[in-house]
Amino acid sequence: MQNDEVIWQVLRHKHCSYMSKITAGIFCRNPYNLTGVCNRSSCPLANSRYATIRDHEGVFYLYMKTIERAHMPNKLWERIKLPRNYEKALEIIDQNLMYWPKFLVHKAKQRLTKMTQMRIRMRKLALKTREKVVTLPRKEIKRESRREEKAITAAQLEKNIEKELVERVMKGTYGDIYNYHTDAFNNFIEEYEEPEYEVEREYVEGYDEEGEEEDEIEDFSGQEALLDGDEIGGDDEDDSSDDDDEPAVVHRKRGRPDSKYNLKKKEKDAKKKGRVLVEVEDEDSGRRQKATL
Repeated sequence: MQNDEVIWQVLRHKHCSYMSKITAGIFCRNPYNLTGVCNRSSCPLANSRYATIRDHEGVFYLYMKTIERAHMPNKLWERIKLPRNYEKALEIIDQNLMYWPKFLVHKAKQRLTKMTQMRIRMRKLALKTREKVVTLPRKEIKRESRREEKAITAAQLEKNIEKELVERVMKGTYGDIYNYHTDAFNNFIEEYEEPEYEVEREYVEGYDEEGEEEDEIEDFSGQEALLDGDEIGGDDEDDSSDDDDEPAVVHRKRGRPDSKYNLKKKEKDAKKKGRVLVEVEDEDSGRRQKATL
């Protein structure tokens, strides 16, 4: 038969794996301990009738141990889920621990109160936005920066060497070389050659503003026709008057009095009217000659 006093004497004076002695006192690390203090009334191993409250992922449970189940270690503890309402949880504790020692009932309620307060505080802290301090690996950052600088320097050096070698080959410094890769050489030359200027071609509409260009072309054609008529026909204007039967074609510009055609025609008429017939007598022969001025 189990004797609680004998178990306590062994645990207290000889050896207990859950005992923790510090300067502040002696404490117990057993998860089922109700108060966390190592003493006779709070020891879960030295008391065959014991009750405590535990937290499983935010849910509180009431654990109870009786001497009737001492011979079944797998069924030693009985647990009851407590509601989230604090008052209802206290009522359930009073119902299940009605005939238990008052010390266990009081300590169980006290533990429930502390755990409830802790849960409320955790919720408030989770809702607050706090700055998170993140450490930067300075050594790694410096090492990567040094490697990057070295890589950039090496790449520039290689490009300069390639460019210098190509220029020497193009100048003929090394003479005739037959064992180089022609495709790579041509590709490299294309990269360093200046791109050809591309001529941009655009197609736009012609300039047309109230038929000004057409009028200029017509005036120019009229002037040419007038000059051609003067050269071919000369001063003989009677030929044009003989053809009365043919319909006269009048240009729309020539019909206006201020057109160039009419102005030139008036000048010719004025010249004809201003001519004077003069008779000159030759003294030797006695003949008279007519001349127009």
